[in-house]
Amino acid sequence: MVGVRSLRARSIRNEMEKKGRTSRFFFSKLISEAKIEASKRNLPLRVMFQDEARFGRINTPRNCWAPKGVRPIVGKQIVREYTYLYGAFAPKDGKADFLLLPYMNNQCMSLFLKEISERHPDEYILMFWDGVPCHSEGKLSIPANIMLDTLPPYSPDLNPNENIWDDMRENFFHNITFDSMKAVESVLEKAANFYENNSSIVKSITGWKWILSSL
Repeated sequence: MVGVRSLRARSIRNEMEKKGRTSRFFFSKLISEAKIEASKRNLPLRVMFQDEARFGRINTPRNCWAPKGVRPIVGKQIVREYTYLYGAFAPKDGKADFLLLPYMNNQCMSLFLKEISERHPDEYILMFWDGVPCHSEGKLSIPANIMLDTLPPYSPDLNPNENIWDDMRENFFHNITFDSMKAVESVLEKAANFYENNSSIVKSITGWKWILSSL
């Protein structure tokens, strides 16, 4: 087991070296580069973190409150139907943008980037995301006002979007079973609108100190 951990750690270090991530200041360096590019275009810079999450009709029963002496009954189902919610969040001001799409692939990712570009036509966007296959830049249509950069591998803890999904599942999907995908999508639309209209909540979740100190 120790050998497995050692090999995995070595692969992470090698991958980071390939991408120039050996310095703990890589984030600030990328921000500086993006600011220069934004100034050339006479546009303000917006830094966003992107991620996508799968939602469907499989649920896991969770703890819940009940009167003393009462054993609560919580529904459980396994129906393999899914959809995907794409999201991008700006930790500095809490701006959130969502798009509900049926698949997690290059075509849907290109549609999402186009949507973000059109929602922020007067800004230059530096977007951080993870290294999943549908984020392969060679297969994407990338708008002119978006600059993409991949977070270090095996580092979901560097993406504050993970906390948004946790908060969403806790507040909108807690111990709920759905009789159709239409019902799932209805709740997703409600949740997306909530975060898009409550920037202070998004900022409190995604505005990590190491991010804000570099902006």
